[in-house]
Amino acid sequence: MNRRTVLRTAGVTAVAGLSGCIEALQEHYEGSFQGLVPIEIHSEADHHYNVILEAYAVDEDRQTYDESYTVRAGETASPPHLDAAEQRFRATKMERETDEQLTKEATVTPNVDLISVRLTDDDLILDVERGEEDDEPAPESEPSRFDE
Repeated sequence: MNRRTVLRTAGVTAVAGLSGCIEALQEHYEGSFQGLVPIEIHSEADHHYNVILEAYAVDEDRQTYDESYTVRAGETASPPHLDAAEQRFRATKMERETDEQLTKEATVTPNVDLISVRLTDDDLILDVERGEEDDEPAPESEPSRFDE
């Protein structure tokens, strides 16, 4: 075997090895760079309330987010961010003394910039701020129709 054949074999082997690494890296990172959606809870109420935040994947109907907080009057809370994926988001305000619940829901898409939950003594306001690329109108939050 001469030197040219050895060098050619070594070069082909190196290129094949590198292409395998590049392909593996591309496969590993493809589709995994998804954004996050910040969530803010602000209480404009005179009393404290318990708040439950949940999200469900649209296609699989599996729970993707579950957080609970007690928010005092005038307090602002920043729960962990929500994945920017197609999901149904639900916020529930619970009054401790009467066990009364008020639930609102909204759809989350990858173009959502912020989810804002505002508590008042009479209402729960769920605002979903959507980016400019999102061409579907923002639905009004309304009482929940989730299947329990």
